[in-house]
Amino acid sequence: MTPLTPVLSRFWDEPEPWTLQTYQRHEGYQALRTALGMKPDDVIATVKESGLRGRGGAGFPTGTKWSFIPQDATGAGAKPKYLVINADESEPGTCKDIPLLFTTPHFLVEGAIIAAYAIRTRHAFVYVRGEVVPVLRRLQNAVAEAYEAGYLGTNILGSGYDLDLIVHAGAGAYICGEETALLDSLEGRRGQPRLRPPFPAVAGLYACPTVVNNVESIASVPPILRNGVDWFKSMGSEKSPGFTLYSLSGHVTRPGQYEAPLGITLRELLEYAGGVRAGHELKFWTPGGSSTPLLTAEHLDVPLDYEGMASVGSMLGTKALQIFDETTCVVR
Repeated sequence: MTPLTPVLSRFWDEPEPWTLQTYQRHEGYQALRTALGMKPDDVIATVKESGLRGRGGAGFPTGTKWSFIPQDATGAGAKPKYLVINADESEPGTCKDIPLLFTTPHFLVEGAIIAAYAIRTRHAFVYVRGEVVPVLRRLQNAVAEAYEAGYLGTNILGSGYDLDLIVHAGAGAYICGEETALLDSLEGRRGQPRLRPPFPAVAGLYACPTVVNNVESIASVPPILRNGVDWFKSMGSEKSPGFTLYSLSGHVTRPGQYEAPLGITLRELLEYAGGVRAGHELKFWTPGGSSTPLLTAEHLDVPLDYEGMASVGSMLGTKALQIFDETTCVVR
């Protein structure tokens, strides 16, 4: 059976895992020191080489997205650049980013600083779903700790690099999970998707070049820089390398977050989760939240990666595995 790979979740069960002290005990911010000793383009090249794909649903290569930001001295490249992290987790069944932010927020903070340095911005935002007040407070505390320790603000770790990270609370609109609607909301307008082109990389926040990344995508960057590309690619599949958080919910014995290599199967995850609830059998399931096509027991051994799900007409999406037994009526 494929072993679990706790990376982002490896010290969730320790006392106060959300504090800077705990995070530093687990080599926290060592990846930032490594990144600041590199050229920004080399950081992007490392993330590209790792094969890290966006964890928000589409699976677009993260390093490639960063490389789209124009850096020339004229046109869009002459404008300010922005990093926006989409923490507006609102897809039904999706519950990976909020637990990550609540338990180990410094993974995101460190990843945000590295990403911002790579795309050469001095302003980054985390757009958080407004209803999750405890998560907002914990993330704000983590950001405050980072400022106090010299990881944010001016002349970070003596590198000459400056960055401000702002935590912004959304108002709960489902549509703001879409990246351009989120940008409108962040600008103070009603969130609604924009026509594209232009794409955010050219005209995003305030009509300036902008990278919009998911929480888990950004949080996955520090482990890559700390442990290396080969380490990351030793997990997962050829086209979908690395680890990820799978969220099991519904009619399962032990629902929760299971961090495993991409390409693990639902059959294996159900074994870790104690199977479908006692006395019942699996009827259908969703691989990536309520917006992804339903699958059945005949798909239990299909790899849970982007290519595997596409091969059976569904999508990996946010890896929100909703499990339903025979008591559930699909029509209702």
